[in-house]
Amino acid sequence: MQFNNKTVALIGSIKLNSTTAAMATDFKSIPIIDISPLLAKCDDPKMAEDPGVSEVVKQLDQACKEAGFFYVKGHGVPQSLFNQVKEQTRNFFHLPYEEKVKIKLTPATGYRGYQRIGENITKGVPDMHEAIDCYRELKPGAYGDLGKVMEGCNQWPQDPPKFKDMMEEYINLCTDLARNIMRGIALALGGSPYEFEGDRAGDAFWVTRIIGYPGKSSENSQEKPTHDIGCGAHTDYGLLTLLNQDDDITALQVRNRSGEWISAPPVPGTFVCNIGDMLKIYSNGLYESTLHRVIISSPKYRVSVAYFYETNFDAAVEPLDVCKVRVIGEAKKFDRAVYGEHLVKKVLTNFVY
Repeated sequence: MQFNNKTVALIGSIKLNSTTAAMATDFKSIPIIDISPLLAKCDDPKMAEDPGVSEVVKQLDQACKEAGFFYVKGHGVPQSLFNQVKEQTRNFFHLPYEEKVKIKLTPATGYRGYQRIGENITKGVPDMHEAIDCYRELKPGAYGDLGKVMEGCNQWPQDPPKFKDMMEEYINLCTDLARNIMRGIALALGGSPYEFEGDRAGDAFWVTRIIGYPGKSSENSQEKPTHDIGCGAHTDYGLLTLLNQDDDITALQVRNRSGEWISAPPVPGTFVCNIGDMLKIYSNGLYESTLHRVIISSPKYRVSVAYFYETNFDAAVEPLDVCKVRVIGEAKKFDRAVYGEHLVKKVLTNFVY
């Protein structure tokens, strides 16, 4: 694609230099964005006119084009809850296997529940992590055959006590936060703040993975990893991921366009955010759904909680009209995708049980 350095796209009242869409720079680190100005105005129909919002939107646009990853601070999730979900996650994974397997993931549970180390598969290779998988609960028949595979209730452990209540509160806050970040991303793409509501994500599906990675020196044979890839290289399915990771272990890596793996070290109190496959399509390829992986490099056990904000389950995803305008030169070609079909295909190939 060819760009004129003087070309400027006017998006609402926000000016974005279209040369940045060329993705000319190869990122070496992940930017940190303070989104508090965006959150302060996220319910204001005139939010795009606010200078603070404009600055956040520009930073989101650059991060989504160059890296597909960014940290957010000023997100409004209470620090006490932010930390508690990791502490209680660690407490659960430290239980004996016999306790954890009481909520075992199977097809009969709608692929919800606990999976032991090696039961999650990425590109044919077992991942060295254990996890609890949760999804927004679907009413039977709500999406016909499309949703049948995913029907079921989330399985929550009895120990630690009140784990379910804590996680549901946290998930609700993450849903609100992700929706508001998507309003900023909608502005960055040149649309209205509400571009990703209504038929696109007004009834957003969500996925939460509560994950534990064994340390390299684990003496427990059940937890000892057989290789150093905690989660193999992959892209995420939907719109936006919010990752809450341990503060003291660097394990997440993001691949840049040169093929280098760039570390995303913990920044206490922040979420690591990245865009997914569906947002790549909506953006007409302006934003990249970036490959990332998790390596096991520390002797310490590591936990993370990944929240995935998705489209409506039955949303038909194709490039936004405004993104077709922003692409200069040869337009990218994307097949129309139905999110639920995309998710089910991934789920059916990701697990052994």
